[in-house]
Formats: sequence, structure tokens, C-alpha cells
Amino acid sequence: MKQPLVIGIDYGTDSCRAVVVDCATGEELAAHTAFYPRWKNGLYCDAAANSYRQHPQDYIDSLEEVIHGLLARITPDQAAEVVAIGIDTTGSTPCLTDRHGTPLALLPGYEEDPDAMFVLWKDHTSVDEAGEISRLAHEWVTDYTSRSGGTYSSEWFWSKALHILRRNGRIRRDAGGVVEHCDWMPALLTGTLRPEKVKRSRCAAGHKGMWAEEWGGYPSPAFLSKLDPLLGEFRALLSDDAFTGGTPAGMITEEWSERLGLPRGVVVSVGIIDAHAGAVGAGIRANSMVKIIGTSTCDIVVTSKQDIGEKEITGISGQVDGSVIPGLIGLEAGQSAFGDIYAWFRDLLSWGTAFLSPDLKEDVTGKVLSRLNDEAAQLPLQEDDPIAVDWLNGRRSPYGDQTLKGGITGITLGTTPALLFKSLVEATAFGSRAILEHLAKEGVRVDEVIGVGGISLKSSYVMQTLADVMGVPIRVARAQQAGALGAAMLAAVAAGLFDSLQSATDRLGQGNLKLYTPRVEFDHLYKLRYKRYRLLGNFLDSSGGV
Repeated sequence: MKQPLVIGIDYGTDSCRAVVVDCATGEELAAHTAFYPRWKNGLYCDAAANSYRQHPQDYIDSLEEVIHGLLARITPDQAAEVVAIGIDTTGSTPCLTDRHGTPLALLPGYEEDPDAMFVLWKDHTSVDEAGEISRLAHEWVTDYTSRSGGTYSSEWFWSKALHILRRNGRIRRDAGGVVEHCDWMPALLTGTLRPEKVKRSRCAAGHKGMWAEEWGGYPSPAFLSKLDPLLGEFRALLSDDAFTGGTPAGMITEEWSERLGLPRGVVVSVGIIDAHAGAVGAGIRANSMVKIIGTSTCDIVVTSKQDIGEKEITGISGQVDGSVIPGLIGLEAGQSAFGDIYAWFRDLLSWGTAFLSPDLKEDVTGKVLSRLNDEAAQLPLQEDDPIAVDWLNGRRSPYGDQTLKGGITGITLGTTPALLFKSLVEATAFGSRAILEHLAKEGVRVDEVIGVGGISLKSSYVMQTLADVMGVPIRVARAQQAGALGAAMLAAVAAGLFDSLQSATDRLGQGNLKLYTPRVEFDHLYKLRYKRYRLLGNFLDSSGGV
């Protein structure tokens, strides 16, 4: 008997990853990764200005590459049994489109204009606009930031759109809508690109776009028009509905069926943000935190409506009914930089390799982080070691402020690269502890932490430090591609193969790989060093709040 297969696609910061899963056995049959060619070449970005843009053609090219790569790893008979596709993407990663829903960078004359491209999640060029949105929301009859931690972020949907419209007259002239990456991909595959036809993801709308059932969907046209009349016009094209993961967005078009080599009638699930898909793939349940650890971190918690009641959690990236699991409240927090900090330090140490041949440079640079991990793990823990604060890309949680900068103190002429790396690893762990403590103060119970993402699989040193500093056991999910697996689970639900997301996760979940337990002998020293971290953070933050 033939068995239905589903594909999960995870659009990360650097690459597109995909898995194909047998829904009868739960077996992952194949996986493939495709890197974004333009992004890999460093195009359209300016790190000094915190400007990060991605070309929509990168997403299209990687989609075709990753699907063809998957199909090459299974038999033609198996390929014929693919019944559904689920997609997650980074977020908030929006793009301005024309009135037909085509990203402007795909139109003649806009191919090389970064403002016509998708504005990546970690782009912080809209700090001023985010502040303006927060101030207006706090003055408005309805505070539209109350479900987003009380502060709007430069990493999010409306502030990015507003920034582009204000700075680029050509874009302003031709823009007819704005779309989130996780909404555009299903719309592209199903031929429903016009702004009024796009099924918007509840997690993206709620956590990044100020959508809430309490006030009837997105912020009112009057509110958005106060910021910019064009935003009010775009709002008129948005449905008041936003859809939970596992909802069908439609069926794949004949054109995309042929381009990708997939059967006709494949169901495409409504999109979801990568961190939320990763939480699903890792097996999140009530009062557990899934910590997605990559270039940045997203900390996802789900809790019952009864437990959270009417409380509005401050200082986080949103609380949204059904954003992760239908029927539960999804909470999101996180750090704006995590693995990016380690990569920055690696590149700093590798500066001299620019004078080497390309092969030798790649060989040397590729060994730096491994060597740093090994040496830092052997260092004794001492109270007066250097202390760092992890805000190298601003602070996401608690209380987002993308204007903040990181810092290191306590260095001497005897400070080694391994000791500095140790301080950076501890800083990322202290940032994680600050989030956990903030949630506890707000009355959110977290009984366990599940780690997913590349760092959780690659660095025992980082994961053990996290467990020691956070003071909780951390289970590492077995799934190598938790985001893609979560997207596949949602696809299976959208295709009607399971009656609930819980049923899909029970069948398709891959369990855990390793458990890191806090070492009690380090508890006292880490408490002292965490206190120093907070003192340095207060010094760096002129508002005094860390």
C-alpha cells in the first residue's frame, strides 16, 4: 500500500532546508539544503548600517534547488506520493509589492534596489519608525502593542514598511502592498498573490504585525494612516482573519507542479515563522520553552488560556492565541544575536587570513570556533574573569531596544582569545537567563527547556554553559532540521492526514538526543558573574533597565 509523504521547507537566514517525511512511519526519508546565491556573495547588505536585504529570486532559486535535491534522494514512486508542503521562514521579513502581489525586486528597474527586496528579520534600519509606532500606539484609544510586549520593534513588519516608504520615492510610487516572507511563499505556489487573497499567518501577524482578535485583526486603517496614508491603503487590502498553522493555503498551481516535479493537487499549508515551526518540530508542549539557537535565538513558550488569563506579558515579542499550537497561547522572546556573536569573534580573529590562498583561508577559518570551544571548556571558572554583554545586535528581550550596544570589561594584557570567547558564551547564556527570569516574574511557568538549532547540536560547551547559567535541564531535540520537520507536520495536518497537530507530532516527532543538567558546583560563581553582567548591562543601557 502506498504511503502519503509530506515536505517541510525551512527558509533560514543563510539557506533553505527541506525534508520529506513518511506520514505512516514517521521516517525522514531525505533532506537537502540550498544556499541563497546572492546572499552568500554578500550582496545588498551593509552590516555597519544594520541593513540586511534578501532578493526574492534567491528564495525562488533555492526553492527549486532544494525540491529537486530532495526528489533526487527518493524514488519516482515515492515522489508521486507527496501530498502536501509546509513552509516556514525567518520573520519578520517583509517586502513591498505591486498591486498584483509581485515583490518589486522582480520587476524591471528594481532588480538591484535593496529597498525593493525582502527586509531580513535582523535589519534594524527602522529604529526611528519603530519608536514612532510605539509612541502612537500608547496614545491611541487601543494600544496595539499590548499583545507585543508593549514596544514595537525595528525587526517587525510595519516599521520596516514605513521606513522604506519614507526613504525611497520610487518604491513609494509603485508599491501596492506589503507581504511577509512566510505568507508570500504559499501564495506564490498557490497562485494567490494579490494582497487581498493572501492567507496571512497568525504567528507572523500576531507577533510581528500587531494583529489580535481583541481589536478585530490588524490595527485600524485610521491608526496606520496616521503613520502614513499608504499604510492605511495597504491595511484595507488585508483580511481581518489570520490563520493558524496546519490550515490549507490552497493547492499548488500547475506551473509550480511542473517546475518542481511534484504531483498535481499537492496541498500547501499556510506559512509560519521559522522559530514557531522549530518549536513544533521539537515537540513543544504547555509550559515548556523551546529555545531555537542559531544566529539569534527565539524562545517559544506555549501556555493555556486558563493559566495566563487576562494578563498582558510585557517586554516580550508577543502573546498570540494559536500562534504555535491551536488552542494555546504562544509567547515569544529571544536574543537578537547569539551564534552571530561567535561568528563575529571568529572573523575578528581570522582577519589575517585575508592574505592566504582561498583554500588555506577556508581551512584555517573553519577551525577557529572548534579550537575556541575546546580551549574555553578547559578554563577554570573564576569570578573576576572578563564579563561581556550580548547586545552586539541590540536587545530583543526583555524590553526590546535595538539601539543598545554590547560590551566587554575586565580584560588585561594576559587575556587570551579562549578567555574572551568564554566571556561571550557566558554573555549569551546570561541573556537567556534574563529572559527566563523575566517570564517567571510575569507569572509564566517554564518547567523545561528544549534546545534546537545548529549550536545545540554542535557545541556541548555552549549547551552545558546554558544549562549551568539558566539553572534548568536542557534537552536537545534529535531533529537535525526541527523547523523543516515542524513545517512538514503542519503540512500533514493541512492535508487532512491527522486530525490535530498533537496527533501529527506524536507520530512524526523524533525525540531527544541529549540532556544537559546544571552543575550545582558552579551555581554560586555563576550567580556572582550574572550580577556583574546585569551591572554592566545597566551601565550600557542609559535607561537603566536590563
